[in-house]
Amino acid sequence: MLGYRFSKFAPPPEDQKTDFEKLLKIFMQLALITSGNVSEALQWLTEVDKQYKLTSESYGIGDFIEDLKRNGFITEDHQNGELKLHAKGEQNLRQSALEEIFGKLKKTKGGEHKTHHNGRGDEPTTDRRDYEFGDTLEQISMTDSIKNAQVNHGVEDFFLTEEDLEVIESEFKTQTSTVLMIDISHSMILYGEDRITPAKKVAMALAELITKKYPKDTLDILVFGDDAWQIEIKDLPYLQVGPYHTNTVAGLELAMDILRKRKNANKQVFMITDGKPTCIKQGIKYYKNSFGLDHKILAKTLNLAGQLRKIKIPVTTFMIATDPYLKTFVRDFTKANNGNAYYSSLQGLGNLIFEDFKKNRRKNL
Repeated sequence: MLGYRFSKFAPPPEDQKTDFEKLLKIFMQLALITSGNVSEALQWLTEVDKQYKLTSESYGIGDFIEDLKRNGFITEDHQNGELKLHAKGEQNLRQSALEEIFGKLKKTKGGEHKTHHNGRGDEPTTDRRDYEFGDTLEQISMTDSIKNAQVNHGVEDFFLTEEDLEVIESEFKTQTSTVLMIDISHSMILYGEDRITPAKKVAMALAELITKKYPKDTLDILVFGDDAWQIEIKDLPYLQVGPYHTNTVAGLELAMDILRKRKNANKQVFMITDGKPTCIKQGIKYYKNSFGLDHKILAKTLNLAGQLRKIKIPVTTFMIATDPYLKTFVRDFTKANNGNAYYSSLQGLGNLIFEDFKKNRRKNL
């Protein structure tokens, strides 16, 4: 008799992975660090191979490059020979970031943002309530309603009244519009600290999380330095820091403009930054101060955080730094907005600390 036997999937140990799989993981990390520069990433991979003997006589870097092309991770421009990341390579970067930070997630059919309110939603619950004008026939629990009629009026002369009807409560699964803000100011690589790479990793993980877990949601991405402008998801691996100050106000104002055009009732902003605003625009000129926290810049930034709170747009801040005075600003900003904050050291994004200001407590993710 033919049949199927099912067992729990166990991923192969690291030493059982193919040479291509081992090199691919390292190459993708290098591609992110080099802002999507494939040639530079391969040069770094070659240097790493010299030191750690990643390849063998049977499988070299040349074989790996051909496998990258064959599997659709990179493509070659036949006119100038330039190697570039293909769409599959960009997708792999986002997926790797997602799995590293949030764990493995599967795509769902619709939004799964649960609310605290019951009503005419799409997810039945075990709760029951009295019938109200406007409830549809599909919402009525016939079993409970008939039972009520028998108790209230007896079994022999059965009849059903409005007072006997019970309705099945349901929950809404709401859709959300999200704006993702990424700081690309010079401070993101200041003092020899590479803050932009973990920032890109968080950004790609969030983008992949929203598009996979909540496919009916909307996601807009913007970057901010002296000014702010929108980018697309596919541009994330190629982000580079510029000679900019940090105009957090410009980013938040653009985020508000974007969300005004979105019809979803639930709106939110994710902001990835090193936490220090150093610039605001006054007319056609810029007011800048990189020395400490400027009270003029700080006041305008916190005022905007309060405006977002009034129109019920929470801001979740991902701060890619651990400096105490930068944390102080993020705490003040988050309290003004009644939002949330994540803190990450540069060593890894697995040790994120979630500050829940609504519950006034800390917890490790």
